Amino acid sequence: MTDNSFTSSPASSGATVEETDFGFRSVRKEEKKNLVRDVFDSVAGKYDVMNDIMSLGIHRVWKRIFVTELGPQPGMSLLDLAGGTGDITFGWLKGGGGSAIMTDINSSMLSVGRDRAIDRGFVSDLSFCVVDAEAIPLRDMSVDRVSIAFGLRNCTDKMAVLREARRVLKPGGRFLCLEFSRVQVAALAPIYDAWSFKVLPAMGNLIAKDRESYQYLAESIRTFPDQETLADMFREAGFSHVRYQSLSGGIAAIHSGWRV
Repeated sequence: MTDNSFTSSPASSGATVEETDFGFRSVRKEEKKNLVRDVFDSVAGKYDVMNDIMSLGIHRVWKRIFVTELGPQPGMSLLDLAGGTGDITFGWLKGGGGSAIMTDINSSMLSVGRDRAIDRGFVSDLSFCVVDAEAIPLRDMSVDRVSIAFGLRNCTDKMAVLREARRVLKPGGRFLCLEFSRVQVAALAPIYDAWSFKVLPAMGNLIAKDRESYQYLAESIRTFPDQETLADMFREAGFSHVRYQSLSGGIAAIHSGWRV
């Protein structure tokens, strides 16, 4: 599996219309980026609060494990894709990592992250850039680590993101992805489904005044590739020594691969 997209029946003009998933809906490929931007424009101000509620705070544990896996060291550089409000970038810098570039396709999210960085005193060795992870504006072999946390499932062309991540990595560099994944504990599945599709949209409506965005976020998790499929996608993109670890019974997973 290389993407969640498919080609519809030919249109009346004779051309085919490429579609992809937007939650449980199918939309034209060219529409998805704007739809995702609208979601995160809407939730940016409440994103951190809702993350705590959505995961009962466990996302903070997952992110600590993820940053440890990144292995921050002085002199090593990080490109953080879909950096959102900055948790991974800040963890990298606090852990002793070198220079970081915090990016997001959504300027509203990046603005929140920039404000948080200033409040926390992260002003040196840190830059910000609005970046589409499918077309990274960096030269080949220019960074030591690339990270993406809870962002890959919102990208239209996931294989393009993986290939771009590999392209900008130096030989010996590593790409890590933290993302919601496929629950592997049968007894947990019905509880997780009820939480995702009943509780979270209701909380989104109550706290963020936006039920639809949180309905999409729950649906986007279910349409994302499972652990083995994503690992295969890493290999197809050219990564070596690909591995993953499931977290909290498979609710989330960390995938990694090296550029050799």
